[in-house]
Order: sequence, then structure tokens, then C-alpha cells
Amino acid sequence: MDLKGKTAIVTGASRGIGPYIAKTLVENGMSIIAVARSAEGLQSTQAEIENIGGTCVVEPFDLSNINSIETFINEIYQKHGPIHVLVNNAGVEQYQHFDMLSQEDITSILKTNLRAPLELSRSILPKFIEQKSGHIINISSLAGKKGVAYNSIYSASKAGLLMWADGMRQEYKDSPIDISVICPGFISEAGMFYDGHVDPPLLLGSSHPQKVANAVLKALKKGSCELIVNSGPIRPLLALGQISWKLADKIVRWFGVPALSRKRISA
Repeated sequence: MDLKGKTAIVTGASRGIGPYIAKTLVENGMSIIAVARSAEGLQSTQAEIENIGGTCVVEPFDLSNINSIETFINEIYQKHGPIHVLVNNAGVEQYQHFDMLSQEDITSILKTNLRAPLELSRSILPKFIEQKSGHIINISSLAGKKGVAYNSIYSASKAGLLMWADGMRQEYKDSPIDISVICPGFISEAGMFYDGHVDPPLLLGSSHPQKVANAVLKALKKGSCELIVNSGPIRPLLALGQISWKLADKIVRWFGVPALSRKRISA
């Protein structure tokens, strides 16, 4: 896709990784429609983009309002014209013992992390097909490839994004629609992990949020794909997990991931 003059919706654009993604796309010629619950955060992102000469409009919206998403997308098209890229970046997590989570806790995570991206994509896909152009990018997580103790609902939601995108890539293989997934590990400087103020496991390390933004850009230039963003030896671990989940679990414990997750409950 030639990005110049194209428009992207970026959800979760008020904080964390979202502003990095938005600014990187702008730097490569795109206009941004920034979506999040926080109008104040969106305005901050808008100001940063306008300071570098880019175009960003803000659309405050609570993605947990699943039944209003289709109307929201139709209104976006009416106000701003064709959209070429949808970046499903918004996400929430809650570190806790599973038996201590409420029904509302579980529903909130699944709504924001999984149901909202699916509904956004379902609403925009007919328009992508009609205009014969469109790219959906899901910001998943390595937690969707290897479950994380004390954060299992987040893992389930991100695994859902991965498998949905896997099926979609096959379903739309012969169409002009591209489907990509970005799987970050621990992220420094910004985002949910950084906000927890807990150091990442030494052997797994962390990545700067700009690397996630760069992966989004790479996906747009490459087409349908799945990209991992991680500074540690995660690929051998993921491959090993397909052979022996017991050994993979043991290595994850040795890396200190469950212990870190327990710390994040109290943090």
C-alpha cells in the first residue's frame, strides 16, 4: 500500500503505544483518526501530530459500547471519507488470581480486547471490499502465544485476536484486504506494562514502543503477516512450547514471568 494520502483509524490513541503508532503513520504520509475514551489524551496526541505538520482528528468513543460500533464507523465514513487502515490497538488488562476476578472484570477485558476489534472490523470490512483496499492490523501480544499466569483473561483475549486473524488471512487470501498481527512482548517507556513499574525479566528484556510502531509500518508495506516484537529469545521458547508445554512452563518460571505477574497484582 502506498501510504501517502491514506487515512488510518488508530484505537487506543490517547496513551501508551497508540501515539507512537499514530505519529509513525503520519510521518509516512498518512492522516490519522484517533480513537479512545479519553478526549484529553486524544487532544494531546493530536497536538503532537500537528506539531510535526501532520493531520489528526479525534473521535472520543468507548469501545466497550459494542452495540454502537457499527453506527460509529458509519459516522466516521460520513464525516471523514474512506478509511484505508484500521489499527486495533486499544487494550486493557488486570493482573489477578482468576478465582478473584468478577464477571464484570472478565467481560470488560474481553469486550475491549477482543469483541471491539472484531466488531470494528466487521463494520468496516464491507467498505474495504467495496473500495477494493483495506488493511486491518491487530496489536496482539506474546501473551496470546504463551499464556501468562495471573493475567489469563488478557492472554485469552490476545490469543483470540491471533486466531481470528489467522482465519481471516485464509478467508480473504484472494481479496484486496490485508490482515496483520503484531505481537509485542514487554514494552518500556509507555503502555500497560510500563505503568506497572515492575522491571521485566532480565532474559526476556523489553522493547521500546517505537519498535511496535515500526512493526505496524512494516506490516503495511509487507501485506498480510504476523510480526513479533521482542528483544529476548522468545521464538525458540514458543517453538519449544509446541513440543512440550511442561518444559516451556518450566522455562517461563525460570525466566521469572509468573513471579513478575504476582508482583503486578500488588502493584
